[in-house]
Amino acid sequence: MRRDRMAAPNPDELKSLREDFQKKNQTCFILGASGETGKILLAEILRQHLFSRVTLIGRRKLDLEGQPYANVSQEVVDFEKLDESAAAFQGHDVGFCCLGTTRAKSGADGFVRVDRDYVEHSAKLAKAGGCRHFVLQSSKGADSSSSFLYLRVKGEVEARVQAIGFDRCSIFRPAVLLGDRQESRPGEWMTKKILGAYACISPTTMTVPTVTVAQAMVNNVVMPGKDGQKVEILENAAIHALGKTK
Repeated sequence: MRRDRMAAPNPDELKSLREDFQKKNQTCFILGASGETGKILLAEILRQHLFSRVTLIGRRKLDLEGQPYANVSQEVVDFEKLDESAAAFQGHDVGFCCLGTTRAKSGADGFVRVDRDYVEHSAKLAKAGGCRHFVLQSSKGADSSSSFLYLRVKGEVEARVQAIGFDRCSIFRPAVLLGDRQESRPGEWMTKKILGAYACISPTTMTVPTVTVAQAMVNNVVMPGKDGQKVEILENAAIHALGKTK
């Protein structure tokens, strides 16, 4: 395991990497495509035509219509009975996981179940189904020994996903996400306003635009992994660097 700054390629290099990746005719799935990061990630993947097939795995179908979604399929699963939907995880080369909830919305037990247990179970099914590269959205400060529930759970799920043994596992640790969230949570609007102003002074310390995280994930996938390095952890500054290249 290594915390990697993932030196970002220049635009010409990135274009060449994308073209090479497209020729591989790979497939992917996205967990959490209805969320803040997942929606942007899906749009970016489709815009770049990176995968021959994209599967969305979630609790409900999303309203997706039109030609841009021609190669998108949706699998509705019950995360409490996930083994019954093992087939949904089969045949994918890359898996993106943006799955998550909040303690305020789901309670402490619900948060642990979604952000740790559902993610771990999904990752195991993905590995068994042939997935080679698993991309996990975690959080800045993730630490399995933390006294804070959120950070402890994020650290625990990181460790559990790493232990599954993917050929390549990319863990993203963004700071506070700046973007338009559909759900308004108490105090969140003001917090983001304050942090947004701070970001003008120190843009890579405490915040990151959601679109930058999604772009970094996509760029990460088309870049070849480093020899002998199965796990890479991208902290907030590395996400900024990798996500700003278009």
